[in-house]
Amino acid sequence: MRESRYILINSRPYETRVAVVESGTLTEFSVERAEERNIVGNIYKGRVIRVLPGMQAAFVDIGLERAAFLYAGDFQVNVAERELFEEEDDIYQSLSRRAELAELDRSSFSLASPPIEGLVRESQQILVQVTKEPLGTKGPRISGNISLPGRYLVLLTFTDHIGISRKIENPEERERLRKIVEKIRPPGLGFIVRTASEGKTEKDLLHDAEYLLRLWEDIRRKGEEKSAPALLHSELSLPYRVLRDLAIPETDRIFVDQEDIFEELRAFSRQFLPALHDSLELYRNPQPIFEFFGVELEISRALEKKVWLKSGGYIVIEQTEALTAIDVNTGKYVGRENLEETSLKINLEAVREIVYQLKLRNIGGIIIIDFIDMMVPENREKVYEALADALKTDRAKTVICQISELGLIEMTRKRVRESLRRSISEECPYCGGEGIVRSKRTIVYSIFRALEKEARMKKIRKVVLSVHPDIAEEIMGEERKYLELLERQFGITVEISPTATFHLEEFLVEPI
Repeated sequence: MRESRYILINSRPYETRVAVVESGTLTEFSVERAEERNIVGNIYKGRVIRVLPGMQAAFVDIGLERAAFLYAGDFQVNVAERELFEEEDDIYQSLSRRAELAELDRSSFSLASPPIEGLVRESQQILVQVTKEPLGTKGPRISGNISLPGRYLVLLTFTDHIGISRKIENPEERERLRKIVEKIRPPGLGFIVRTASEGKTEKDLLHDAEYLLRLWEDIRRKGEEKSAPALLHSELSLPYRVLRDLAIPETDRIFVDQEDIFEELRAFSRQFLPALHDSLELYRNPQPIFEFFGVELEISRALEKKVWLKSGGYIVIEQTEALTAIDVNTGKYVGRENLEETSLKINLEAVREIVYQLKLRNIGGIIIIDFIDMMVPENREKVYEALADALKTDRAKTVICQISELGLIEMTRKRVRESLRRSISEECPYCGGEGIVRSKRTIVYSIFRALEKEARMKKIRKVVLSVHPDIAEEIMGEERKYLELLERQFGITVEISPTATFHLEEFLVEPI
């Protein structure tokens, strides 16, 4: 029996959250806020402000708070780079891998290719695309090799290469698609055929190509008209990216809980993704969509350090600036066999949970896993192979080392975006950064959802909202427009009561 797969889109003016639920389990979670839009894929006209020959790189002003970073290897055609789209159908993974490729190969690049000072100069205005979000104190990574993703094709503006996704394995189908793309491709431009194009007609691909070519011409025209720094093209917002990149044929339903967004997505799918049109469904239940599907609980669980296993063992996840450490413990499980068998059983169970948590929490960078000690080499090999096999389902690029004598596995996971913890949390004011609490904005939006739930299910008209003074200030300041919108939508009046004795995350809704 095939597993069920749902995509849930919880959209509000201040925040959009998307969850992928497979067989009742949350497998992916993304959040995008109106004040914190994702910029990977955005195209800018930037101004070079500093060239660094010693690093084979340059800093470019694209109009953001921090200057963007451009490696020399990201500013001219690179055969290995263009083939990344064939290896990884996820457009964001492919964009991010560009930065990785340039960083790993910059020493040999300087010997075989023009140096950075031969490619750009200070004050020069150039078209660039963001390949990696700003992380911590680092600015975004950019590339001069611009690509535009559609549903079936990726337009390559920097080469006339034609590539086919390696996930399309049938030789006859690959050749059929190649002939179609060769026929519709204009001179000087290239395309990568995405996995979703398998079995599609020439008309489908032509429609996608025409859209991408019109978009590229519009970007070029804006680039000629505007002076740097200037934003020329914004990547699609989260709900539209979901339809384009996550809605695979195995998706049973795409539930949207906001009627205006639902109608917009229906219009978008009707024009660009007709195969998905019937999968869209407006969620009408008064119970919040994430609560109904059990997603809110999983998100809260993803912020906890300790994660319990079904057997009674548990793992502890510690995220630091340098790396993430994961510790596996037997916990309440004592086993029925000897210590070696108990350790093996817990470690194998932990492998599945660790891979799940890495994906759910968007954990990247260096990861150290401390498994329970095992004395038998064959058992250590079993755990290593189980981890390698489980990571095959991960869309992010991973590299793992053999398990050591101490029971440690070192691995890396490609970091594309901020981790879930960094996205929805901030430094705790109570413990000076030793722990975390949810960010003020996250707390405010949780309160808004609670108010909405009360208004829908209890038909209230006026409430007193008791919150910590800092949260009251946040609501009455930057988030005031969203509170007023909520009041108008549900015909309620909300009276804010700052309560100094409340914890930052504590609030109380009292109907009057």
